[in-house]
This record gives sequence, C-alpha cells and structure tokens, in this order.
Amino acid sequence: MPKQPNLRESQQDATARPQAKDHADDQASTLGVQIAGQNWLVDMLDISGVLPLPPPTPVPLTKPWFLGMVNVRGMLYGVTDMAAYQQKGKATSTGSGRASGTAANRILLVAERHAFNAALLVDCVLGLRNAQAWEPNGVQGQMQYRDERGNLWHKLDVVDLLGQPDFLQIGVE
Repeated sequence: MPKQPNLRESQQDATARPQAKDHADDQASTLGVQIAGQNWLVDMLDISGVLPLPPPTPVPLTKPWFLGMVNVRGMLYGVTDMAAYQQKGKATSTGSGRASGTAANRILLVAERHAFNAALLVDCVLGLRNAQAWEPNGVQGQMQYRDERGNLWHKLDVVDLLGQPDFLQIGVE
C-alpha cells in the first residue's frame, strides 16, 4: 500500500528549506568591490542591483563627483562616482580621484528600502565575500578587515553614506 502524504511532514519540509537557504546566504552576504584601488565590502541588503554604467545624462551645476542621472528600468537614479566622492577636498596621491572609466566599471543600485534612487559607481566588482572569519580592525571610526591573504578590506556603510550632508547636497555652492 502506498504511503499516505503526511501534511505535518510536508509543512515542516516547506519551512526547513527557506531556513536552510537563509543560513547559506549568511555565509556570503557581502559583495566585494574596488573603489580607487582599494577593496570594499558592501552589504547585499543595501543594494538591489549591479549593472554596467549606462551613459549618464549630465546635470548642470553639480559637484564633480556627481556624474548625472541614468534610467534603469524606468526609474531615474543619481550616479555618484565613489572614487571622486571619497577624494573630495583631498589631494590625490595614488590616482585621479575618479572611477577608472573601463568596461569593468559597475553601478550599485541602492536598495529600495532606503528610499533613495542612488547609484554608486565602483571600479569593478570582485564577487561575493564571506568576511565572517576575517580579522576585524576598527581604524579611524571605520570598520576594516584582513582576509586570509592579508588584504585589507574597508566596509562601505550605505546607511551612513546616505546620511552624510555632503552626499545629499549635490549642487555647487
């Protein structure tokens, strides 16, 4: 006689699958990117997409780090060159203070939950990283990590970035 389906077992299996998937996602919940030659980690919950940079429409009278607006799936996003933004007001010794301009450049779309239509331009995407086992260093109020090869990684706090008055004020004064 064939085994009768057990509703309780089916429900337990159905709830166990997403929990196992969620636990697996915790292992690689950060995206590694490169900004101005430095390695950065971005929480995957803070971004909703990664795309090649479409041609931005310039916006007059904006700061040099604001590249303009792009249309992504019918939504307008303001594009910030993260290398230029980080170098604002500093003399650049290691680079031009701008994204590399290569085909590897990508924009990170800020997640909708933050209610900002912002896109962050990075030099390249390095892939998913599991920083849970890395050695944390808190330096100058910024979270940093050393990976298993000794490479330094900075943590990009998107919530903090979106709260910075300089980031919110794109117009020239």
